[in-house]
Amino acid sequence: MDWQSLLMFAIFILGIMGRSDIIAAAAGVLLVLHLIGLNVLFPYIEEKSLELGLFFLVLYVLVPFAAGRVTLSEIAKSFVSVQGIVAVISGALATHLNNKGLEMLQLEPSLIIGLVMGSIIGVVFF
Repeated sequence: MDWQSLLMFAIFILGIMGRSDIIAAAAGVLLVLHLIGLNVLFPYIEEKSLELGLFFLVLYVLVPFAAGRVTLSEIAKSFVSVQGIVAVISGALATHLNNKGLEMLQLEPSLIIGLVMGSIIGVVFF
């Protein structure tokens, strides 16, 4: 077994131990693709996964609005209460920082290693 397979297997085990179905599933899928020789799919997965992930994140966020579980008065309250204002500012700041992080990764792709390891540590232990 090569080091890539061992690494994916270790991440898979960490995901299971940390009760992170997403990390375990992602590592498991990549491990299986690698073991059956479908590495040719990796560039496509790498290119499209971020967009697909963001798409599903936005879907998740918008469903309560589309389903009518959020009223106009609740939306208005989010702009006048202290908690609502903090939430709006936090959301805007998080989006800005995520965008800057993506720009930084495009300039320094080697940082992805630290980002991935930090994400795994965060999910597994926190």
